[in-house]
Amino acid sequence: MVRVCKEESFHQRQGYDLLIQLCREGTPEQKAMAQEALNRWWWPALMMFGPPDQDSPNSAQSMQWRIKLFSNDELRQKFVDQTVPQAEYLGLTIPDPDLKWNEALGRYDFGEIDWSEFYAVLKGNGPCNRERLGARVRAHEEGAWVREALAAYAEKREQRRAA
Repeated sequence: MVRVCKEESFHQRQGYDLLIQLCREGTPEQKAMAQEALNRWWWPALMMFGPPDQDSPNSAQSMQWRIKLFSNDELRQKFVDQTVPQAEYLGLTIPDPDLKWNEALGRYDFGEIDWSEFYAVLKGNGPCNRERLGARVRAHEEGAWVREALAAYAEKREQRRAA
């Protein structure tokens, strides 16, 4: 697990270094590309931690069994609190009009997440679902000759054993 965490930490740092190049050292067009990506991925990134704790059927059990050390909502809050200062440093704007620093709680308050896209993806109605499934079907169809060759080899081998 330590190796996995180190690897993921490397990727996170690499991505942030690339954003520094785009936003602080790059052209206005490159910074605009970074802003557009943030606009596109901000809400899906918040959704990746899973549904709100009250709507997550397994979260409480996973916390009780210590499979998870932090709830979905806690992880989401940590992500926002760490990401907003990074975006500000880069000169990027978080696409959430309700985002503001909460002095009393010492954290950022953020807007309500529209979970309809999240649940649509879970039901197989995501924006890339057809392409992904189409690629799997094509791979299966194009790999039929491999399965047929393996079956023929297995049959031939079985006949040799029986003889």
